[in-house]
Amino acid sequence: MACVDLESVSKNFGAVSVLRDISLSIESGKFVALVGPSGCGKSTLLRMIAGLEDVSAGTIKIADRRVNDVPSKDRDISMVFQSYALYPHMSVKENMAFSLKIRSTPTPIVEERVAKAAEILELTGLLDRHPRQLSGGQRQRVAMGRAIVRDPAVFLFDEPLSNLDATLRVQMRAEIKELHHRLGNTMIYVTHDQVEALSMADIVVVMRGGKIEQAGPPLKLYDEPANIFVAQFIGSPAMNILYGETVVEDGGPAVRLKGGDVIALPRHVKVAPNKQVAVGLRPNVFSLGGDGLRAQVVVTEALGAETQIVARLRDTSAKPLILQFNQRMQASPGDDLRLTVDTDGVHLFDAETHMRIQ
Repeated sequence: MACVDLESVSKNFGAVSVLRDISLSIESGKFVALVGPSGCGKSTLLRMIAGLEDVSAGTIKIADRRVNDVPSKDRDISMVFQSYALYPHMSVKENMAFSLKIRSTPTPIVEERVAKAAEILELTGLLDRHPRQLSGGQRQRVAMGRAIVRDPAVFLFDEPLSNLDATLRVQMRAEIKELHHRLGNTMIYVTHDQVEALSMADIVVVMRGGKIEQAGPPLKLYDEPANIFVAQFIGSPAMNILYGETVVEDGGPAVRLKGGDVIALPRHVKVAPNKQVAVGLRPNVFSLGGDGLRAQVVVTEALGAETQIVARLRDTSAKPLILQFNQRMQASPGDDLRLTVDTDGVHLFDAETHMRIQ
């Protein structure tokens, strides 16, 4: 196990700045997910930690050792890529043992490590097969086994589940999380899928445009997003964002939306009247009835035990609301709804800066 520290790290490709002043401390043994939209720089950052990309500025440390100029093979890391990168002419056993053999590792140690990794990943009965004889999930486990046998201080994963179907992704998420629990190594995992990040990681790092927007435990990011971008990126379906002006309603703080509807804020919220704000509402904070928001059904999606409704407010300039109910419901396009909002689930952001208002 080893800690990983990034100190004011930047990366430029010519005149193009890809990463800007990234600082992050990853404790030894933690599972950290780097998440963000395509092009945000998360894979480039992972490749810099791995030594596959040069650092334009700043310092990268692994186990308190500066590794900016240390070759990848000497950084005590193993990397699992999106593509399995298995040798088709080699058996599973030979693929897993290859990195050890080119380092002239004694045969008994190679055999012991391959057997141990195969047992952990349930590959023992597949060691004599070739990659073409394996499923996608089995090939990904072989790729992970090849990394495990090196017994690295840090595992690096670059979107390893992107090539798998939905069922296999769910299965492999659980297997990777269990693998981290069993091995205890530091793991850094890149993904564009926020569900993967939330379900697997101890710490989630949300990136955009080459910068870190927020880093912290998954529930912290879900409950207290630092800005509108994080609020809408973390959580599925995405948070609804509505714009309006702060007012005092029935003696308490509230927001009057552009269409005239009023959303009450928690009593403890201190915000000046007549301030332009954005209100964030998760799809599950709504209930039917009361004297709250007025909306009209656009689409109803029956999802088994849940019902998801797309509805439009009176303010036609606002994006349609996504509503999520933990029950089966019948609602047709054009039906009118009255919605009550759980005030404890209201998030408030500055309309100009998009930053969270505490």
